[in-house]
Amino acid sequence: MPHSTTASLDGYSEKRGTALAGMCVAAGMVWLSFADFGVAVPTISDELAVSLPDLQWANNAFSLSTGALVLAGGRLGDVFGRKRMLEIGLVVMGAVSLVAAFAPGVTGLIVGRAAMGVGAAMILPATLALIPPMFPPEEQPKAFGAWMAVAWVGQAAGPAVGGILTGVLGWRSTIWINAPLALVGLWLVHRAAVESTDPRASRHIDLLGLATSALAAFCLLYGCTAGQEEGFDDPVIIGLLVGSVVLAALFVLLQKHLADPLVDLRLFSSRPFCGALVANSVMNIVFAGVSFLLTLYLQEVRGYGPVTAGLLLLPSTVTILLFNPYGGRVAARRGARLPVVAGLLLLGAGTLVAAVIGRHYAYAILAAGLLVLGAGLGLMSIPLSDTAVAGPPEELAGTASGMFKVTSMLGGAFGVAVTVAVQQSVESHQAIDRAKAAGLSDADADQLGDAVTDSALASQIMSSVDQATRDAITAAFHEVQAVGTARAIALSGLLALVAALVMPLVWRLAPPARRKDVHAVRREEPSTES
Repeated sequence: MPHSTTASLDGYSEKRGTALAGMCVAAGMVWLSFADFGVAVPTISDELAVSLPDLQWANNAFSLSTGALVLAGGRLGDVFGRKRMLEIGLVVMGAVSLVAAFAPGVTGLIVGRAAMGVGAAMILPATLALIPPMFPPEEQPKAFGAWMAVAWVGQAAGPAVGGILTGVLGWRSTIWINAPLALVGLWLVHRAAVESTDPRASRHIDLLGLATSALAAFCLLYGCTAGQEEGFDDPVIIGLLVGSVVLAALFVLLQKHLADPLVDLRLFSSRPFCGALVANSVMNIVFAGVSFLLTLYLQEVRGYGPVTAGLLLLPSTVTILLFNPYGGRVAARRGARLPVVAGLLLLGAGTLVAAVIGRHYAYAILAAGLLVLGAGLGLMSIPLSDTAVAGPPEELAGTASGMFKVTSMLGGAFGVAVTVAVQQSVESHQAIDRAKAAGLSDADADQLGDAVTDSALASQIMSSVDQATRDAITAAFHEVQAVGTARAIALSGLLALVAALVMPLVWRLAPPARRKDVHAVRREEPSTES
């Protein structure tokens, strides 16, 4: 039974501030889980003796299962209650985290983090979809701003938190820490949040749409990750990537013809909604991929421990917080598209600056890049969430927030998979070219190229040579890893800049006389639900 709340004079709950705190704790926990694991990867690799692709699956399993199920989570919230789904999600994620933290071996780790993603898929759309019915229109931008600030700080500060937890309590603490956070969020939400449903929503769940969308995402990410070891010219990898496109097309076709689709395609008739999804995808692809590569680079190439590596990535958190409210104010005066385009430009510029550290490391350069890209993330965050979630009609709030979080989670997972694939491809080619230039045979050069991305092969080679040769090979490996990291990060920066240039074409504005979209109507006609 929902906890009773008291309505204020404006018809909204007097406890909405407390409820928002609980929703922010829940969302922050999810994004912390998404971002704090990467910094622990080198430590886990040493302790469990597993390769980087295997640990990529442990890293991506959480975001993959969340992204695949978040649409269903949003739909279930529309039907059975968003507060109810949020509470169930907190219980699931908190309980599973305790089990996953102590699962033996990398397989248990992958399965455990995937199961955590089931709870996260219930949490994310509910926390966003509860804001419009609980807050009056004039307070919604601040509420979305608080949510986005916590979400991005959780993601940006995740490596620092993960590094401290790994260094002080061991890497498993990056997982079990979710249990006490879930308890705090559950207490606040149960005490203060107001239930919200769509009374017109059908109770039918589009299982076929859910299956095709989940399989499309799985094939894409599996192909990108496995391709790093098998090669992207492997027939199986090509089949997986082609299959992801076919399944995605089938999903759209099903949504057009089903009476109760998983995604109401009316959402995509709004150009601002489409633009917000594209921009959100790009910002998560770029930031997740860059953060993952930098945590590995700082530890494996520069030799920092997990605590120091995490703390060195904190500058972006500062500018995210500084520019977060400014983006909302600009959107209120000039529209949401302007701060989004400006944010993408800053994200791209900062990422390109950070890419310089590959060959010529200086922390001042890295910090400058992180500060600039953090400003871009902060500038975009409120306009994007306000457009994507508060813009559509309230009966579609759960589905809209679900789609928004699909692009966040799958964008992040795709970003990690693709940037690491680019990095390792560059590393292998660099290692082969250097080995051939040193006079090695083609076979030996190819073996060294493979060893860059195969830890078992690298250990075998190292064990068969003397110390001086081992030191020389290690130095060469570090140099090619630095080059690969720099080029992959630079490619991410270029993606953000291209997105900024094409955004006005995707996110078209109506002529001034006709510009009265659904979002404007929502602002003029606030919900009476409390």
